Amino acid sequence: MAGERAAAATPAEGAATAAPHRGADIPGEHALWEDRTRVFLQPIAAPSILGLFALAGATMMVGAWQAGWYGNAATPLVLWPFVLFFGGLAQLLAGLWGYRARDGLVTAVHGMWGAFFLAWGVFFLLISVGAVPLALAPVLGSVRQDFAFWFIALAAITGLCALAALGENMVFALLLGCLAVAAGFTAAGFWAGSTWPLHVGGWLLVATAVISLYLAAAMLMENTFGRTILPTGKYRVAGNIPGGRGMRPLEYRHGEPGVKIGQ
Repeated sequence: MAGERAAAATPAEGAATAAPHRGADIPGEHALWEDRTRVFLQPIAAPSILGLFALAGATMMVGAWQAGWYGNAATPLVLWPFVLFFGGLAQLLAGLWGYRARDGLVTAVHGMWGAFFLAWGVFFLLISVGAVPLALAPVLGSVRQDFAFWFIALAAITGLCALAALGENMVFALLLGCLAVAAGFTAAGFWAGSTWPLHVGGWLLVATAVISLYLAAAMLMENTFGRTILPTGKYRVAGNIPGGRGMRPLEYRHGEPGVKIGQ
């Protein structure tokens, strides 16, 4: 009789009775779809490994020049190819792949800063080929309020991303906080035509590069070793202990492997 009763049940009733704790308390079409849905994955590597290395390279070069450690007013005309492709294009691609990984924070950060470094590189490219007058090139210590607005927007959005990163790990939040403050000082320097805020912004950009290298190395080693090597301040205790595992994939009972959100 039990077998006949089960055979006579409707698909929705079968879903509701066969799938406890998976929407079985919601009868009808919802439970039916949840029980019958399968997830097919296309695994990708953590996009932020590339994005953070690209961010580190670009901020290191631009920040050291802005801090006055090397170069002169013509230095951006030499830096732009590296900044354009490595700091800009590589980060933009990392942001797009972060979208595939369903990581909204990475999509915003690398997409935004990748677009900025693309714009930075294209601007100095146009100057170097004479398409834009050399007089429009931003010079450290000069009043360029139009160029300052680039960094005002970056500072505001990056600050919001830093607050959001507190829900992921402390090192990423520290990185974005440092980057937001660096953009703020840079904006102030170009707005007022003062060199000391630009130098402070340059130092902070270099500090951002160092933190980016650490975080990218931590993610890279976690990927290759399969466990935590360098702690990043995750909220799971195991994620901060060398040899521990800070992430556990979510698997459904029928065995779809590795379903998780983010990197």
